[in-house]
Amino acid sequence: MPLTVFNFKPGINKEETNYSNENGWVDGNFVRFRKGRPEKIGGWEKLTTSTYEGSARALHSWISLGGSRYLGIGTTNKYYIEEGQAYNDVTPIRATTTNGITFAATDGSSTITATDSSHGAVNGDFVTISGAASLGGNITAAVLNQEYQISLVTGDNTYEITAKNTSGATVTANSSDSGNGGAGVDGVYQINSGLDVYVPSSGWGVGTWGASTFGSTSAVTAVGQLRLWTHDNFGENLIINPRGGGIYRWVENNGLSVRALELSGVSGANLVPTVGLQVITSETDRHLIVLGADPISGSSRTGVIDPMLVAFSDTENELEFEPLTTNSAGSVRLSSGSLIIGGLKSRQETLIWTDTSLYSMTFIGPPLTFALNLINEGAGLIGPKAAANAPNGVYFMSKNAFYFYNGSVQKLPCSVQDYVFDDLNLGQAFKCHTVVNAEFSEVWFFYPSLEDDTEEISRYAIFNYEEQTWSIGKLVRYAWLDAGIEDKPRATGSVSGSQFVYLHETGYNDDTDSMDGVFIESGDIDLGDGENFQFIKKIVPDVQFDTSIGISNSPAINAVIKRRNYPGESLTTDSTTQITPTTTFGGVRTRTRQMAIRFESDDDNSVEANRKDYKWRVGNTRLDIQASGRRG
Repeated sequence: MPLTVFNFKPGINKEETNYSNENGWVDGNFVRFRKGRPEKIGGWEKLTTSTYEGSARALHSWISLGGSRYLGIGTTNKYYIEEGQAYNDVTPIRATTTNGITFAATDGSSTITATDSSHGAVNGDFVTISGAASLGGNITAAVLNQEYQISLVTGDNTYEITAKNTSGATVTANSSDSGNGGAGVDGVYQINSGLDVYVPSSGWGVGTWGASTFGSTSAVTAVGQLRLWTHDNFGENLIINPRGGGIYRWVENNGLSVRALELSGVSGANLVPTVGLQVITSETDRHLIVLGADPISGSSRTGVIDPMLVAFSDTENELEFEPLTTNSAGSVRLSSGSLIIGGLKSRQETLIWTDTSLYSMTFIGPPLTFALNLINEGAGLIGPKAAANAPNGVYFMSKNAFYFYNGSVQKLPCSVQDYVFDDLNLGQAFKCHTVVNAEFSEVWFFYPSLEDDTEEISRYAIFNYEEQTWSIGKLVRYAWLDAGIEDKPRATGSVSGSQFVYLHETGYNDDTDSMDGVFIESGDIDLGDGENFQFIKKIVPDVQFDTSIGISNSPAINAVIKRRNYPGESLTTDSTTQITPTTTFGGVRTRTRQMAIRFESDDDNSVEANRKDYKWRVGNTRLDIQASGRRG
């Protein structure tokens, strides 16, 4: 009999049943669609082996006038600027104590109790200690005089740290450690750290995100919140803001050893917002925009966020926020919704989402400066990072659908919508982020999965906006920055608790290891129109392999045949055939009336090298099928 050719429809479809999605794909991981064909995605590698403190949920890159390349990294604990593969801590300072800290140690314990009146710290904050003397034993001056992360705040005037040496190893006090560190101990406290996990009733509103009481009962502050930074350039300088916290500026001319300073305290600052939810610099008109700013009261700011207030500076002057007839500074309050979720610079406009609506903010000049137009009600933003610019428009994620904006809002047709949103952990919705991988015409939607039960970003859905296809998979990435200033996308993630920046679409591996768990699986293929059993004798694959330059190993994937005789039965794996670049056909001996086929990286190959340094691409699959009797 002639071979039967199977040309599968592009994209993953999980909205249909497996049976109704005949000749389609229903599941996959680490696979994209290009020209209608599934192929393994590109790999990733660490930018540097250096690590940083906290989970990095914000990335921003720019080039100085002198040609320096900078990468801003906002983490749950700190703000860094990477330059030359070195992470420079520019986290703003909150408070300084002079000659005011004492210590107490307990024999046999590494816990040190520090006493500092009205220290204002929270769990996880960082303090740099100097001027301390030895406690008399193992807790030497060198042990005390360094940066510490506060392990536990025990009161308004006390907190605990875990003693360590300069290499980071824990130090245990002995019976001689009876001193208090002396009278000249200084402490420099950075701004309060944020949380890595959203905790209900801790400040964004009581209850789960999207519940009826969202944003209704508690103040929006940076303390005790999921830490999300926003950042933008004003010239060469960097404006940064931890959501719900202060507005800060890092000055490029001061160098990487100088920390960012509070903008409202800079010489010449006039009515600069002291807190906000997000900072944006408008492109052509050069205003600093603060979303969720604190309002003006008399001759000062209130220090309390108005969650619907948009404040903007004078043009070309990020220090002037007082509205005058001689400048273009001012503010406007949005009316649709209860809380500004996020904003995004787009073509000739700034987009602002509330929890329910989308606004367009455009520069019109004096006397009003900006026009605000309500674009859509009903398509709010699920999280501050859940919108992204693509070459053809803006893509964003709400709490129940994916959307596209290019002058008007359109709901994206989506073949994995129920799969994603039924699995979405709304309690950690602010972690959702939308990113662009322009080289492959893709938008990636990262989200925390209920099924994975980690409270962390663990899965993604990819939309190819040129080919209108969807794919899915599992990958932990906290933030993403598309290629632009650098030639490869960058993303943040962790390995065994250590935090790294990764370069993506480089090679075909998971850093130095193989990329495991790569597969694509079809829906059911109905053989013989349900009347006859069919006997499958062999598979003739159409697989293209690409290997890394200089690699001589022999790549391989598995072709797995699964079968069932009735739609209600579970699929049974019946045959696995290894496919290599030289495979002409694979022997199969399967009798069934329904089948599915799965292509997967050969994770069981005993030769480790065969699992690395290659990608694969699947074309048309041919099977040798013969009739084998009627169904009884």
